[in-house]
Amino acid sequence: MGKNANTILTIARGWIGRKESNGTHKEIIDVYNAHKPLARGYKVKYTDSWCATFVSACAIKANYADIIPLECSCNQMIKGFQKIGRWTEDDAHVPHLGDVIFYDWQDNGVGDDKGSSEHVGIVEKVENEKITVIEGNKSDAVARRVLNVNGRYIRGFGCPAYDNTTHMTTPTAHTTTSNTSNQLGTYVVTASALKVRTDAGTNYRRKGKNELTADAQKHCNSNGGLLKGTRVTVKEIKNGWARIPSGWVYMGHLRKV
Repeated sequence: MGKNANTILTIARGWIGRKESNGTHKEIIDVYNAHKPLARGYKVKYTDSWCATFVSACAIKANYADIIPLECSCNQMIKGFQKIGRWTEDDAHVPHLGDVIFYDWQDNGVGDDKGSSEHVGIVEKVENEKITVIEGNKSDAVARRVLNVNGRYIRGFGCPAYDNTTHMTTPTAHTTTSNTSNQLGTYVVTASALKVRTDAGTNYRRKGKNELTADAQKHCNSNGGLLKGTRVTVKEIKNGWARIPSGWVYMGHLRKV
């Protein structure tokens, strides 16, 4: 039987409402501890933080341990995804359903975050530039969180090799666009530091400051991220991405002037 995101999401939804206050979260930790060998030989306590344990327990119940590294530590789980070549460093990645999203609560919102991760969850839905995530240990319970695509605190994504997905690609944005004259023209950047890429998608290389136009270099940070409020001219739109003189940027972080 093939592996798909719906299987693990069904398991995650079934645990929504489990919480520490009445002890119902213990079943999740028991599922994790029953799987052998335990990561680094550590048996999770009921009083430990259990967000990564939740993701791992969902993977264990789905029999997906071969595509989702089993861990009780966020940073160690990131290393696991890196080891199997399924890690996406880019904060602006538009995730697939079932992707594993990692957070860094110390993220200052400028550029790609490379800090330590303190929390993790499973992407349930991506719609209207919003990501819905199911998380364990969210306020000591299993619950949902909604955040913006490319929002602050995103550390990166683990992208499991489900049978119906391609490795670390960006799905088409949930907006329909065309190159009609009323959609091209002047836009203003709404993100704190908008990345410019060589083509339309997060799987394409990010451009550095010295690769941007002379005018763009006056309105970007040291990493080449266009600053909030910068005006850009959109010359072409493709799959939710806009071509400007310096390259391609994500349309979700532009507002028509």
